[in-house]
Amino acid sequence: MSNYRRISDIQADIRSGKTNCVQLVKSYIARIEENKHLNAFLEVWAEEALEKAAVIDQKFKSGTPGHLAGAVIALKDNLAYKGHKVSAASNILQGFESVFTATAVQRLLDEDAIILGRTNCDEFAMGASNENSAFGPVRNAIDPERVPGGSSGGSAVAVQAHLVHASLGSDTGGSIRQPAAFCGLFGLKPTYGLISRWGLLAYASSFDQIGPLTHSLEDNILLTEIMAGPDEQDATVSDRPAPQYHANQSAGKYTFAVMRQAIEHPGLDANVKSETESLIKSLIDQGHTVTYFDFEYLDYLVPTYYVLTTAEASSNLSRYSGLLYGHRSQHAKDLESTFTLSRSEGFGEEVKRRIMLGTFVLSSDYYDAYYSKAQKVRRIIQNKTREVLSGADAILIPTTSTPAFKLGEKSKDPIAMYLADLFTVQANIAGNCAISIPVAKTATGLPLGMQLMCGDFEEQKLFDVSSEILRICNS
Repeated sequence: MSNYRRISDIQADIRSGKTNCVQLVKSYIARIEENKHLNAFLEVWAEEALEKAAVIDQKFKSGTPGHLAGAVIALKDNLAYKGHKVSAASNILQGFESVFTATAVQRLLDEDAIILGRTNCDEFAMGASNENSAFGPVRNAIDPERVPGGSSGGSAVAVQAHLVHASLGSDTGGSIRQPAAFCGLFGLKPTYGLISRWGLLAYASSFDQIGPLTHSLEDNILLTEIMAGPDEQDATVSDRPAPQYHANQSAGKYTFAVMRQAIEHPGLDANVKSETESLIKSLIDQGHTVTYFDFEYLDYLVPTYYVLTTAEASSNLSRYSGLLYGHRSQHAKDLESTFTLSRSEGFGEEVKRRIMLGTFVLSSDYYDAYYSKAQKVRRIIQNKTREVLSGADAILIPTTSTPAFKLGEKSKDPIAMYLADLFTVQANIAGNCAISIPVAKTATGLPLGMQLMCGDFEEQKLFDVSSEILRICNS
């Protein structure tokens, strides 16, 4: 089977008779089995996917296929799909089946996407390496001794290794863009409120966003357009009409704002720095404007992010009590021990660490010192980001400070791991849209990603600027 990079190519081959949906699904199932060592999938719904593929093949014959007909897609294991297990890669929800389908997932199904399975991730999306899963780490397909990034590592590797055509992830502080950069993919963090969060198991509700991981910008645009739009189930989603995006609509010359502190950061890998400087030079040579801005809040991004997200996680994860669903300790003797033992046994170390940190910053003695202050800093960061974007089409910085690092390299140092999100958390704090684009590889073949950020609900501009970056990188 061809390693398809665009849904349009799949559909063209189906219409010409070169392949069909059933053959595609069978080949993906075989590849998943051949690549079990990557630990990308927690569950494969093979029989169901084959049945759906047969139905879609009939739609092609009758001339009524949906926009995603032929696309085989995986779901991160924190997205609800009715009648299917969802666990957020945690023992606390082992065996739990969803009773409804996430809005974003349903919109893909309505356009004839074939859902093949659920992918491994950091437990409750808390991590930057996919080493925090209760079901073992995911491995990068390019070098299985390296991480794929997190928390959507399984979704990224599933696409990277052509185990599915595309996948959905969630991005709270870079959890789509960072694995996209480490795996050589396109990964979008939409504007907060563009895509409904209904059916996404919450980590931090004011940060979380669902987005696609794809081989091509074209597919990223298509999936985003289909998932976006109002949803009466989600009060935080925008009531703007569903957008109609267009691919490759470059609108002439752009102004790029480059964060000086990012490209001069002492932790920036030499390969990343070199490729960033090379791209900046190419942009200038092509007639684009590149300006530099000082962002004096860079060192405050990660602390602000972790104070606020852990506070929200402490609240959101309180629902997993061992009473109504999920894991209940067999050693519990009364109500208090049911809570204590079920949560102690069901949650992993990183999740417990963040719950404790969030509980601490929300406590009456420290609320003003940490949580309240972090909210004020968040507003300052939002304002500064909007100020920069008012004078530029896009902010350009590396997605990550290094290529994919080795398994275990940072797992014993939480602070070092948290700093892996240094360049991605700004978009989540501010709420604006951002994308990671694969622009180069190191001498050893490790992918490098470049990040673009645009203003609120400026996804069309983001896609246009991304098209121009791709044109320059491929010229």
